[in-house]
Amino acid sequence: MQRADDVIIVKKEKSFAERISPWLYLLPAILILATFMFWPFIQTLIRSLYLTDSFGQNAKFLGLGNYMELFASSSFWNSILVTLQFVFFVVLVGVLLGFATALLCQKTFPGIKLFSTSYAMPMAIASAGMAMIFQVMLNPSIGIINRIFPTNINFLTHPTLALLTVAVLTGWLNSGMNFLYFSSGLAGIDDSLYESAAIDGANSWQQFLYITLPSLKPTMFFVIVTNVINAFQGFGQIHLLTKGGPGEATNVIVYDIYRNAFMNYRYGFASAESVVLFVIVMILTIIMFYFRNERGNS
Repeated sequence: MQRADDVIIVKKEKSFAERISPWLYLLPAILILATFMFWPFIQTLIRSLYLTDSFGQNAKFLGLGNYMELFASSSFWNSILVTLQFVFFVVLVGVLLGFATALLCQKTFPGIKLFSTSYAMPMAIASAGMAMIFQVMLNPSIGIINRIFPTNINFLTHPTLALLTVAVLTGWLNSGMNFLYFSSGLAGIDDSLYESAAIDGANSWQQFLYITLPSLKPTMFFVIVTNVINAFQGFGQIHLLTKGGPGEATNVIVYDIYRNAFMNYRYGFASAESVVLFVIVMILTIIMFYFRNERGNS
């Protein structure tokens, strides 16, 4: 016998309009993504299978011919090696500089606002404009760098220093946004953790090692992933400062794609190179997420 106070839940079946309404709200974003991201990527995949004419039109189906030629090219493998070196130095400089400046601004001192503004300034400066300023600063005869240090080095044409120079500039430009990310992460750490550690006798280094760094793990992971992806797409500074030279010392894969597409008019070959770059970045991103999850579960 059913009691009078029993509650009977009757599930109302949703109408077609109610089921489709969430998708209608998402439709503008889906259309924008499809128009400017998915469709161009699909076209790149298709074009990578063709030999193209000088206008970029598909002229002859090659299948995997472009990819086979790409993997047999010594220039391509050199661009992969140069890109990995470039990414390493860009991420190292950008992350360390952003983290260090964020730590400095956690302490209150006279002029803190001025320093915070100057540390965040690189993200507000156009990379093209800053590249031209650095071009003057690094000039072997009139540049301020060679004046400060009594040298006469042309950093942008040096076979060893050119890549490092462009990477340091790019890392500095990325440090402004990294400064904001790390500042936000540091501001989210509860002050009571430091107070409890100080009461227990922990010094500043121990507090940094056992409170600050563990608390910043999510922020650090996000910053590293975004910096790696951005570094793989680095183009503007290299195009303005070195144009892939001297020789192929700074010929990163993105600039090699540009050179094959818009200087050699080999759009199909450049499309194949773009697909390979996408796969490399995707694999690296998956690996970073995998190690993050493994550490989180351990």
